[in-house]
Order: sequence, then C-alpha cells, then structure tokens
Amino acid sequence: MPVLEFDPPDRFVAGTVGPPGQRTFFLQASAGARLTSVSLEKQQVSTLADRINDLLDDFAGGAASDALGETIEDIAPLDTPIEDEFRVGTMSIGWDADRGVLILECHDGQEVVEVDEEGEPTLEPERPGEFETVLRVVLTPGQARAFARRCAKVVTAGRPPCPFCGGPLDPTGHVCPRANGYKR
Repeated sequence: MPVLEFDPPDRFVAGTVGPPGQRTFFLQASAGARLTSVSLEKQQVSTLADRINDLLDDFAGGAASDALGETIEDIAPLDTPIEDEFRVGTMSIGWDADRGVLILECHDGQEVVEVDEEGEPTLEPERPGEFETVLRVVLTPGQARAFARRCAKVVTAGRPPCPFCGGPLDPTGHVCPRANGYKR
C-alpha cells in the first residue's frame, strides 16, 4: 500500500476548480518539489473542517490553536498542475499527543481488486478492505486550524442559498419547492 506522506508539508490546502454548481473539490499537499492533489466531495470537505475544529478544541487548546491559525492563513489558489492522484473514499484524523500534531489520512476510494489467471476479478479478495493509496499529512495545531478555516470558506463560496427553501440558487434560478414548483 503506497503512502504519500507529508510530515510536515510546506503547504496543505483545500480548493476548487470550476464554476459554482460544477466545482470539483481538491486537497493539495506540497513539500519542496513534491505536489500531491486528491479529489473529494463537498460534504467531505465540510465534515473534515468540522471534525478538525472539534479535535483541536478537545486536545490542542482551542484558543492557542485559534490564534496560530489566524497568523498562517493561506489565500493563494491551488498550485498547478491539478491532477488528482485518486478520489478520496474514507478519511481519518487523529491526535499524536507525544508530538502535539494532528494526523490526517485520506484513503483511495477504490478497493484493491485481485484478478485470477484469466484476468477476471476474484469474488473474494484475499485482503478485503485494503486500499491502494493513502495520503498522510501531519499538521501542527496552527496549520490544522488554518486549514479548517480555509475548508469552511471554500465550501461557502459556492452558489448562494434560496431565501425560501435554502437550496442552492443557479444563475438562472431554480424550481423552489416552497413556491409550489415555480421557478424564481
């Protein structure tokens, strides 16, 4: 199982490519000349920001990491080229108390498929649940807080919500269930 490890990264950010309503979300880690991008869903980015903030509040002293996060805010766009290594299936975060750092792991969403001699996939792989690639990033509390803030900003920078139903508004309007299906 290949592990793409950044301990510590020079830069770790969330970002998007595309217009609102058609955005693709990415996490991007870089260290020196190495650059790794992985794609994921909007909801995964939102949940990740919430969980990182919760973990930091519980283990890293909320006010201290909050102040550090403000000083290292990163507003630059994603680095190019933006080619995803894999699509994130599952993520895990943890706290290393000895080092005082947060560890984030993103696992490839595609399970390893074993094939037999004829090239056909086997029904029961010998190693069920094993994933092909893992992105592991180790962040200080300040870096993690700044990352979580950026995640929240990226998620909210999409289409504005409808004032009636809360659903996303397209530039051409949308069929609002609260307006009996009339387009606004």
